[in-house]
Amino acid sequence: MKAMNRRDFLRVTSAGAGAMAFGGGLKPARAGVNDTIRLAVIGVRGRGQAHIAGFEQLPGVEVAALCDVDQHILGERAEALEKETNRKIVRYGNMRELFDDKRIDAVSIATPNHWHSLAGIWAMQAGKDVYVEKPLSHNVWEGRQLVKAARKYKRMCQHGVQGRSSPAICEGIAKLHEGVIGDVYMARGVCYRRRPSIGKVDGPQPVPEYIDYDQWLGPAPKKPLMRKQLHYDWHWQWDYGNGDIGNQGVHEMDLARWGLVVGLPSKIQSTGGMFLFDADKQIPNVQTTAYYYPESNKLLVFEVRPWFTNDEAGFTAGGHSNTGVLFFGSEGYMALWYFKYATFLGDKHEPGPSAEGAGSEWSTFIAGVRSRKEEDLGNTVEDGHLTSTLCHLGHVSYRLDRVIRFDPKTERCIGDEEANKMLTRNYRPPYVVPGQV
Repeated sequence: MKAMNRRDFLRVTSAGAGAMAFGGGLKPARAGVNDTIRLAVIGVRGRGQAHIAGFEQLPGVEVAALCDVDQHILGERAEALEKETNRKIVRYGNMRELFDDKRIDAVSIATPNHWHSLAGIWAMQAGKDVYVEKPLSHNVWEGRQLVKAARKYKRMCQHGVQGRSSPAICEGIAKLHEGVIGDVYMARGVCYRRRPSIGKVDGPQPVPEYIDYDQWLGPAPKKPLMRKQLHYDWHWQWDYGNGDIGNQGVHEMDLARWGLVVGLPSKIQSTGGMFLFDADKQIPNVQTTAYYYPESNKLLVFEVRPWFTNDEAGFTAGGHSNTGVLFFGSEGYMALWYFKYATFLGDKHEPGPSAEGAGSEWSTFIAGVRSRKEEDLGNTVEDGHLTSTLCHLGHVSYRLDRVIRFDPKTERCIGDEEANKMLTRNYRPPYVVPGQV
């Protein structure tokens, strides 16, 4: 993994403009495709709305199809988009049928986490480029399979975290790598977000008849609905989600790993639990995880909790959360958060940045689709896999209540078969992640 330099910074800050311009010698996604990239969004209830709006506002990009297992929300989103664009939107209740549609050049995946890798692999096998929401995977093994699929089928695949598309964050990381705070030895990422109780049920809950629950479950075990709300609250149940470390925290985890210039660690230790609520949440809402990199003597520490009682050197998100990263170096420290950063060198305080704004992950994806160059993407599939793996390894350590020794090269736990079993899952046919993509 290389450090961020000024050339990288300039590349990212100009990516949005390049994507807007189109033409200019950029190659089409593949032979025969015209200048308009026809894209489909899979999963349109929550985050999928942002995908629709983000891609639809780009010149030369057309959201041509929508896919969801919920027929009501699919109809609502399609009708709204048809009214806005004055064109017919193709609707799919089954993503495999969508992947067979040769008119679609790329797909954007905003399903629950347990579907991310499999949907991405199927799409690339069908010749589509893929934008996949965070986290890239639900477990370590399937994330690596998605990376292999992108390489084998020569598809562009971007991970859905926004930090690397932000000119402000790129400037901060570039300065960090240039030594603005000296030798960086530690990053401390925080995800302090108020998450309410999801309630508690006494037995299986009904699933509306207009939702294809078997498809919603996909690779996960076939179990009845054991929470009050089918949507969103799955984030805190092991079969489907990855808790807040893999929901909001994956953004900050990516920045922490990027700033430290590290990949996968050799030693992981995590502790925590469920506090405050008597609910059907299974994944801890309070968790602290440490990742150690002996080869570079660097440490990454990540903390998740539901209260935001301190401002962590100033980073906050509108008073409802504190999420960001503190980097510690031999000469000072840097706070980086929500498209801003500040450096602290003794009594000297440099607020930064000179570059502002969140950037556009939609533009960087389209730039990569057109150029066929992975470096044009905002966040590559490999970086997405490494960052998501950190989240997964933290949960493995937490669930087993012990230190995990990990081999970054083989992506296997050392001398711990119980832990290795948790790096993957038992897939439910026919929703099986292929072992040889």
